Amino acid sequence: MTKKKADLSQFEQTLSELEQIVQQLEQGELSLDQSLQQFERGITLARQSQQLLQAAEQKVQVLMQQQQQESLLPFDAPAGE
Repeated sequence: MTKKKADLSQFEQTLSELEQIVQQLEQGELSLDQSLQQFERGITLARQSQQLLQAAEQKVQVLMQQQQQESLLPFDAPAGE
């Protein structure tokens, strides 16, 4: 599996688990101890997701900078203009 697919897969799994935790907490059927454990796990997952999104954003910025550099090549007007 390529790194891009692995990152996307990891992000999707993290988001899915986070959604499940939110549902469990919203149902209110967990004990206080279980709720705190799930909340702590949710915070960890949210941070991981944020890190993955930041890494993706940095990649996009690098690609955009490369694109700008390529498109800013000097323009040589044809002779006669």
